[in-house]
Amino acid sequence: MTTPIFQVDKPGLLTSFQDLGRKNHQSKGVVASGAMDTNSCQIANLLVGNQKEEACIEVAVQGPSFTVTAKSATISICGADLSPVINGTPVEMWKTLQVKEGDKLQFGAPKSGVYAYIAVSGGFAVPKQLGSKSSYPKASLGLEIKKGEILFAESLPSAFPARGLRHDFSFPKEVEVRVIRGPHESHFSVEDFETFFSQSYQVRQGDRMGYRLQGELSLSSPTDTGIASDAIPLGGIQVPEDGQPIVLLADRQTTGGYRRIGTVITADLPKLVQVPAGGMIRFKEATLEEAYEALLEQQRFLKHVGIFIQ
Repeated sequence: MTTPIFQVDKPGLLTSFQDLGRKNHQSKGVVASGAMDTNSCQIANLLVGNQKEEACIEVAVQGPSFTVTAKSATISICGADLSPVINGTPVEMWKTLQVKEGDKLQFGAPKSGVYAYIAVSGGFAVPKQLGSKSSYPKASLGLEIKKGEILFAESLPSAFPARGLRHDFSFPKEVEVRVIRGPHESHFSVEDFETFFSQSYQVRQGDRMGYRLQGELSLSSPTDTGIASDAIPLGGIQVPEDGQPIVLLADRQTTGGYRRIGTVITADLPKLVQVPAGGMIRFKEATLEEAYEALLEQQRFLKHVGIFIQ
């Protein structure tokens, strides 16, 4: 039986339900969506006893305001530090929090990072569409979070142990991320690759679809326009006519015809998406073997977290 957990007093600017995204539907033109920072989303779920694939509320920039409508509940907040408070008192992140009926959960000024995640023990009661609870309003997929609505939990355990992590989670404004070269190498010069891997790029603007970057030097114009439209991977780096890269993210289009100089490895995407506008990103070339090993290391860490907090 579902239980009302939050009343939405203010939805915030970019608040949505997100899990790990819609799998195996891009060939039909369906955007994958899913959490921008999958690490923080999964850890938030593990802290409250959920499966790591469960949906969280993703919060960005200007956070929401909720009033707790359940008698009691266990929640966690992970990811970016957006100054969360309960009843006006700052609360710790990366640990379980006990809330009760009438409590007000709010967010203030961003301190570090961009995307934060709220998980509730028992999971949010959101219908799955095409195998996911992720919201993508442009295609009327998922449940939108609107002012005045009541959000429900699938179930609320009556007792839950306190849990937390001592790991140092930080979100610097300057990061280095690893990239696998290609697939359109023939459309870039040797000098282009030297430029790409030697300079830092500033995040000019960004959203769930992608981050536009700007460097002091632009990559050369395409030698021809004969690139066939193909599937866009998560983390794919397009280079349009202006020579400034765009990193494509959770709500990216399914196909595209711009040349791609490389793809950010999966393990480094969580730290890339937490870089705010004005922050700096530097790219480092990696091999496919290094990408696999980094992903395995990330998965081992999440497994360790799940075992440690049981």
